[in-house]
Amino acid sequence: MSSKVIQAMYDDDDVLLKAVKEVRDANYHIEEVYTPFPVHGLDKAMGLEPTRMAITAFIYGLVGILFAAWLLNMTMIVDWPQNIGGKPNFSFAENMPAFVPILFELTVFFAAHLMVLTFYMRSRIWPFKDAENPDPRTTDDKFVMEIALDGNEDNVSSFLKNTGAIELKISEKH
Repeated sequence: MSSKVIQAMYDDDDVLLKAVKEVRDANYHIEEVYTPFPVHGLDKAMGLEPTRMAITAFIYGLVGILFAAWLLNMTMIVDWPQNIGGKPNFSFAENMPAFVPILFELTVFFAAHLMVLTFYMRSRIWPFKDAENPDPRTTDDKFVMEIALDGNEDNVSSFLKNTGAIELKISEKH
């Protein structure tokens, strides 16, 4: 496979979505699509597999609730039991109604913060990282689809022009 890609620029998300479907039907390999905002249905049109981020969110929530239960048990029952408002201080189960808000909040806290870190690591977005988008206009109002080239530049160029591309550029794959 060549290290060249052709970048087709579009100015409408509906035209882009239709073009992605046509490119997939023509059996061209789409390297990446850059959009200024999420385009509904683009992942399905590109043939991307569903994400497993929901599973990680559930696991992070479990970690949060287990940590909260351990923390509450150690602080309120084992280490420093106190008689607050006449509530029993010798059993975790008897104090459960008072512990529910803390259990809930730490579950949400762990799931949210660990999901953000997981998203950044998975997306390779680090602090102070330079942007990798091929054209600065993709952060404003344009859409770019990158297609791998195998020496068929003329065929792909004419095909992409027919899909509604407003601009084509051939460059090295980064």
